[in-house]
Amino acid sequence: MSRKYTDWELGQHTLLESMNHIAELVDDAADKELPEQARQALCLCDALEEHLDARQLVELNYFRANAWSVIRHANHRNGSNIWEWNQPEILYEIYYLRSAVQSSGFQSLDLSRQCQILVNTANILNHIGRPIEAIEHWTRAINVLPNFAMARGNLGFGLESYSHHIYDAGHQIVIFKEACSLLRSVTDKGIVWDRIDYQEVKKNMVGKAEKIESNVDFRSIQHVSLTEHSLGRSLTERRYREWALDNVLFLSPLNELGAYPIAAQDILNLPNMVRPIGEPPHFIGFFNQIKQEFTSARFLCWQGIMESENHKKHYSDKKVFLFNTLDYPAYSIFVEQVKIAFRMAYSLFDKIAFFINEYWSLGMRECSINFQSIWFKEGNRNNSPVLRDCFQNQQNLPLRGLYWLSKDFVENDRYGNIALGKTMEPDAFMLRSVRNHLEHKYIKVHDDIWNYTDRSEKGLFADEWAFHLSMQELNDKTIRILKMARAGLTYLSLAVHREENIRRSQMPDKLTLPMKLPQWEQF
Repeated sequence: MSRKYTDWELGQHTLLESMNHIAELVDDAADKELPEQARQALCLCDALEEHLDARQLVELNYFRANAWSVIRHANHRNGSNIWEWNQPEILYEIYYLRSAVQSSGFQSLDLSRQCQILVNTANILNHIGRPIEAIEHWTRAINVLPNFAMARGNLGFGLESYSHHIYDAGHQIVIFKEACSLLRSVTDKGIVWDRIDYQEVKKNMVGKAEKIESNVDFRSIQHVSLTEHSLGRSLTERRYREWALDNVLFLSPLNELGAYPIAAQDILNLPNMVRPIGEPPHFIGFFNQIKQEFTSARFLCWQGIMESENHKKHYSDKKVFLFNTLDYPAYSIFVEQVKIAFRMAYSLFDKIAFFINEYWSLGMRECSINFQSIWFKEGNRNNSPVLRDCFQNQQNLPLRGLYWLSKDFVENDRYGNIALGKTMEPDAFMLRSVRNHLEHKYIKVHDDIWNYTDRSEKGLFADEWAFHLSMQELNDKTIRILKMARAGLTYLSLAVHREENIRRSQMPDKLTLPMKLPQWEQF
């Protein structure tokens, strides 16, 4: 490590000089593959943090994430552990990128820097098997700067990769086509690059588009329209489906492409599965139920939000005598619908864990199954959890995505200061607190007109028993947990598809007999 980097004293320099020094330190470590220098930069970040404002802290977390990226790449030099699931440096990298994006100072950054952070977040999420969240971040970057080349091109790469995991051939081709369009768009006039080696990067992107076009026959979808599909007969149904499309809440891979009417259906199911003769279709039945619970929670959320925003009154609330606590409380069946939607969506993750336990024959005791514990060997309560042998280096990317989705939650720890290293979601304790208060305690929802900021304030209306949320906060967190549940259900389906392909490749000579189940229809 260079002497000029190790001898730096923060107290002898301005904040700007120190920030620039850390940036140079990380960039140099990346260029020369120096993980120890990256760790030195992390130490300087820790020492500088308490002196920064919100905007500077966003930049600092960006530098931290880049430093952890250097360490991660150093560990992957020979590619030997690229499929290692438990990589702490990935957890830290994503934690700091998300901390930057979620910070109040993020919007004050230069637009190009915002895009860089969003694209980096998307890239690492895609790497660990979470393309749905990656696509969301690439799309956000494009919304910030529509001509940002790395957002367009990487979204194209991401869609191409995502398509390979989808079991429906028709959906695959539609997504391949969108990927080609994005990859070729990096040659458009006015495109913005933030890399010195952009010519080589652009060549690779166009080359990927050409490879797709040479291997995929797009004639089969030449008459397929993304927009000419009905959203329903009634105005209410159309508004509901438009809302679900806009929030990317349909169980359809095509919803990743945008709010196109073709995606306004919950078409995702389990792929074809090979099971023993005489076994009942319990996996299909279980997935049916999880799917129905998700779609019902989605509708309850929409109805609760819409009716609350329209100040609708319901006869079930008539003659319900409540006291006004003078802090603008919000009471109605529609508020409760949103709460119920949150609880239903949150409950789906443990059900996904139960499915994993049965399908992968883990043999875990039912009383011990949850979305965090399912991945680890039992009997290590006092030690660091040990990943199950069957998941070690398992080359099932959607399944690995589910594992990393579990890192967005925290269930066992109680103190926010130990969240780092346990979860890669800075808001994990907030989500957990909302869920626990809904299930076991007391959430007080307030009308948005009550513009409170200091929740520690003491006074006549300081209700310390309650967990306080504005109606908008409750709505936002419920939509967020619904999006996470949608991702979980999608990754579960794709993980089963990958596993079925692996199992079939291991028994090529065995005879299988097809069995087709009819569609259950209500309309």
